This record gives sequence, structure tokens and C-alpha cells, in this order.
Amino acid sequence: MKSEVLAVQVEAVAKSAGMTVVSTEAGEKYSGGATTKFTLALAADPAKTQLLELSEQFEFGRGDLMDGVKQYLAESAKRLRNPRPDCYYTLHGLPLSFGQFGWPFHESTSGADTSLVHGEVRLQDGGESILHAKVAVSMTVTFRDVVAAPEQPFAEGFIYNAVRKTMDQGQLELVKSGNRQPVPLTTRYYSMKQKKFVFNDTTDEQRRRFLAGKAFWLSGVLGGGQPVWMLDPRDAQYLNTSEEELRNAASALVSEGLVQLSGDAGYAVPTQKLMGRAEEYRAELQKTLDFIKPAFNEQMRSGATNM
Repeated sequence: MKSEVLAVQVEAVAKSAGMTVVSTEAGEKYSGGATTKFTLALAADPAKTQLLELSEQFEFGRGDLMDGVKQYLAESAKRLRNPRPDCYYTLHGLPLSFGQFGWPFHESTSGADTSLVHGEVRLQDGGESILHAKVAVSMTVTFRDVVAAPEQPFAEGFIYNAVRKTMDQGQLELVKSGNRQPVPLTTRYYSMKQKKFVFNDTTDEQRRRFLAGKAFWLSGVLGGGQPVWMLDPRDAQYLNTSEEELRNAASALVSEGLVQLSGDAGYAVPTQKLMGRAEEYRAELQKTLDFIKPAFNEQMRSGATNM
């Protein structure tokens, strides 16, 4: 009965965002309990889909939760128009895909007073996607107080940004195989004074370079030259900036002849001038891969350890 009511509620909110519910199926929480998995598609382009997983007892009756889901799906509908909606770009030049996240958060089984969500990120450089990192994102008790609900619509954005930030810091390694790597989520990523998430302080130049790299990889390399959304709120949060500043950065790239705006406001494609910088972007990617690969791992692989 609960799942039927939840399905009706999700269908109504999805419709208001320009999406349809393609299918539903029963799921299970990592620590036990039921979830419902919804496959949502763009009404205007049914081939573009995404998965939404909610606890069966999710409270749509709460106004703040209803508003949060509406905002999440409205943004998702815009993101689904990207050629690779699952892909994101990092400040240090890595194009990554995010997937296999098991929602919602579950309580730690190790006795620690934390909540966890598991997922996977993969390097997407246009070749075979081999390098990846299985992650276990942990949320502290203190951090839980600033999250409306430990569910996908309220946590997915800042979790993806925490993973990007941790990767930037060289604290996650992309490997061919390996165990889950920790991504601690603490209040250092949240400003109590400003009541918002904070990941990176960036300059105008850094934002322009970020959007240029995003256009190069997500459209030019991975997306067949199809438009990408340059005003994604997740990027704004990750860069500690605003939609207006992202718009200004995109306009600057247009003036430099590096991107061309598409027919829809906020979307752009790379120009031949930008795609001509392929060697520069691939060199940056390799430099970052070298940075995030701990030297001691190579020593251990070679047997140079007494552990």
C-alpha cells in the first residue's frame, strides 16, 4: 500500500518536471527495509532516463520534502538533456561518471556512529572505462542535522561534489580493481553561518577553465558534440559560485571563441578552437592521474614493503 501511494506521488511530481515514470520495481536497503526504484524519462526524449530510489516510508506529506523532490527533479530534467547525464568534470581535469549508488544512507555496521552510502565513479576519457573507484561516503552525526532527509534527492548533489573534492585532493585512487575507498563527509563542507555547502573557492579564471574543460570532455569527447548544461547548480555548489557567475564565465568563453551557445539558454557546445586543445587536456588528465596514485602503492605492488 505504501509503495502504491509513493508511486502516485512520484508520478505527479515527475510530470510537473517534464518527466514520466517508465517503470517501478521493489528494492531493498543495504541494512534491510524496503525501497522503491523508479526509472524516470524525459517526456520530450524517452531515451534519456535516470534512476530514483526512495525509502518506502518516504514522507511526501512534509512540505519541505515535497519541495526538495520537486527541485531535484526539475534540475534532473535539465541535466538529462546532456549527452552523458551521468558524467561530471573536476577542477583538476578528470571526466568522471557516477553510478551504482545504493540509496538511502544506511547505518554503519562497524559500530561507528555514522551513516553510509556506497557507489562507484569511473574515469571517462573516451576509451574503455577501466579505471574506477568504489566509494563509501560516510556522514557524521553532526552533518546529518543539516540534511533534510538521508535520501537521494537531498544528498546526491553534495555527495557527488564531496567525491569530486576528495579526488581533487588526491585522497581517492582510480584503479582497475580494489576495495571501497572512504569519502568522509563532515561539516567542513558546510558553512553554518551561510547555511550552505562549500567545497572550493574559485576565481573567474578557474570557472572559465572549468567550463571549457567540461565542454571539451562532456560534449566534444563523450557527447558527440551535443550541447551540455553550463549552468548546473551542482557545479555552482562545487565551485562555490552562483548561476549568474557561471553564465558570465560561459559568455566569456563565447567571446574567446571556445564554445558556442546552443538554441536553449544555458547549454553550449565546444568549437573547433577548443577541440584543438586536446593534447593540453589529455596532458592535464594524465598529470592528475599521476597525482592521485600514491607512491607507496607502487612500492607495495613491487614487493618493496615489510608490512
